[in-house]
Amino acid sequence: MKKMTHVAALFAGLSALAVTVSLSAQTTSELAYEANADALQLPSGTYLGEVAGVATNSKGHVFVYTRTGHAVATLGDERTFYHNGSRLFEFDQNGKFVKEIGQGVYAVNFEQQVRVDQQDNIWIVDAGSNQVVKFDADGRYQLVLGRKPENINVRPGPGVPARGGVIPESNAGGGRGGEGGGRGGRGAPGAGIPGDSFSYPADVTWDRAGNIYVADGFGTNNRIAKFTKDGDYLKSWGQTGSAQGQFNKIRGVAADAAGNVYVADAGNNRIQVFDGEGTFKSQIANVGTPQAICISGGSTPYLYSSNSNDPESMDHGEIYKVQLTGQVVGRFGKAGKMPKDFGMVNAIDCRTEKTLWVGEVWNWRAQKVTLR
Repeated sequence: MKKMTHVAALFAGLSALAVTVSLSAQTTSELAYEANADALQLPSGTYLGEVAGVATNSKGHVFVYTRTGHAVATLGDERTFYHNGSRLFEFDQNGKFVKEIGQGVYAVNFEQQVRVDQQDNIWIVDAGSNQVVKFDADGRYQLVLGRKPENINVRPGPGVPARGGVIPESNAGGGRGGEGGGRGGRGAPGAGIPGDSFSYPADVTWDRAGNIYVADGFGTNNRIAKFTKDGDYLKSWGQTGSAQGQFNKIRGVAADAAGNVYVADAGNNRIQVFDGEGTFKSQIANVGTPQAICISGGSTPYLYSSNSNDPESMDHGEIYKVQLTGQVVGRFGKAGKMPKDFGMVNAIDCRTEKTLWVGEVWNWRAQKVTLR
């Protein structure tokens, strides 16, 4: 009889634990929202591919950096020039197509992100060319950071898969062996080479002084590289690891008005916060696996972060709204393929608190999201 009582008590305890876990899982509020998956009007015969980048300027124009187009590899004596694997489109505030930017540009290979700064300059982050390129508001080239690798192996021989110009999605922490940190005593693994020797850069942001911060973390490097507004290298911080100030697969970077730098440290399931010199301040660790992040404008800015679903699953996919103190306000969305669903969110633009643009790799689209 005592044994049965013990078993009953055990089941009662497990039930209570299940209730506790269930209640704990429900502590994050679900935010009401609307989404428009057809807000952009492309010219006849033009289509979006994987939308890895989406951004807006002060006029409400929308810029979409998409993995589409007709990739070309020009074979030279010593080098292979790979280009046109992605396209950058501009739309007006009503979603009407305006123009394409950067046609034939050397750096446009395999897009990773697009951002617009406070002066309406347009910045692309291209993982295929290892470059970050600045265009002015009219789409004229202004500045470039990084350079293509000296050799891209697109025809290595029979039976050997081609490489170069494409991120190994199944092992994004890898890359072209030998590039980045941890090579030949050049420093700690993932610390990279000082300067703009990027290994699949992931994102870019700026502080109020115009200093540039590049998230160099999609390949073998795990660092933030800082440059002046003119592109001169200042410093970098970070290496591969899980301690404070270390990273594992950086997916995004954003800066607030006070000059704090927020880093989406996806492999460690956290967002780390630093001052502009790379000194660790705090971390946010209750938003799943952060991929795309942005900080809204307005008198009370918020951090938005996508808990992006895995390429092989329909789990997660929600977007979190977070106070800059780290307090989660709520979340919205889920993984899926229907309107209002999200599929591998790689970009969030949140120029205002209530209106967001979301770029989806999985669903080949940019959705306009309105929070109620």
